[in-house]
Amino acid sequence: MKNSHSLQKELNLVKKLIKNEIIEEKTISDLYKYIFKSDGKRLRAKLSLITSSLNKRKNKKRFKLAAIIELLHTATLVHDDVVDESQTRRGVKSVNNIWSNAHGVLIGDYIYSKAFILMVEIGEPKILRELANATNDISKGELIQLDSLQNLSINLKQLEAISYFKTGRLFEASARTGAILSGGEINFINNVSKCAKYLGILFQIKDDLLDYSLSEELIGKPVFQDMKEGKVTYPFYFAYKNADKKDKTKLKSYLGKNKFNIKEAYNLIHKLKGISETELLAYEYLNQAADAANAIKNKHIKEEMLKLINSALYRKKWALYLSLVTAKMN
Repeated sequence: MKNSHSLQKELNLVKKLIKNEIIEEKTISDLYKYIFKSDGKRLRAKLSLITSSLNKRKNKKRFKLAAIIELLHTATLVHDDVVDESQTRRGVKSVNNIWSNAHGVLIGDYIYSKAFILMVEIGEPKILRELANATNDISKGELIQLDSLQNLSINLKQLEAISYFKTGRLFEASARTGAILSGGEINFINNVSKCAKYLGILFQIKDDLLDYSLSEELIGKPVFQDMKEGKVTYPFYFAYKNADKKDKTKLKSYLGKNKFNIKEAYNLIHKLKGISETELLAYEYLNQAADAANAIKNKHIKEEMLKLINSALYRKKWALYLSLVTAKMN
């Protein structure tokens, strides 16, 4: 309990560091405040704080690093909303919805630049290299996914690579840079990085699953958005793989279309085990993350990492989603 309280206190300091940005230009100030007024889970910042907690004598740098991670993540979300033409984010209107796509791109760039200013202030070349590579990989993942729109021949390995680049990579970098900052040994750095990587991929798989929901209130944005945008994600992939010729034709008729019978699409994907096989894949990554966490020798950090994995399993949205699926099956 004490550790959880301490971590929350540190997260509050990180949040303060981000929000206390003084911006004289009104438009930039309004955009910045709007983006950071809502509180997400801050999982990546948590990973950074947990893995850097080996050395709390570097607290000033620890908090800056966690702020950098949060800034990088937020910039990717703002840019994602522009690319996907999303109207909402976490249940509220997106920046590109209230202002414009140009505002979304430019404020995303501004947030990226703030992150890199803080990286230089930390002054650790290994950390700068890792975060620069991670940022490059995230962009790579988005471009690969963009290039794979309506690609019905995509395989599982390619989907997992997209999940790693889009989400797992920043999770991994958050843990790795925290461990590097703390001066941890190579085995410690590798174990926390591996755990975070698998945890990030798990979260992406679960986000893909949540999109295949019948409840917009559950996920805070329109449902079946991935399918409407022509994205082949895990539920569609598994369903299509298991489908006969007739069902394949039906599934193809949904992909990339703005209007279709959502309940009919959901029932077909459910029947073809698109949901259940995606759930099984999620549990595979959960087990891999837990195995990596259990290899961490530091008891406190091991416990904190296992708590994050446990929170992923019993996440509120996820628990509600599973209850809805179970009710549907019964």
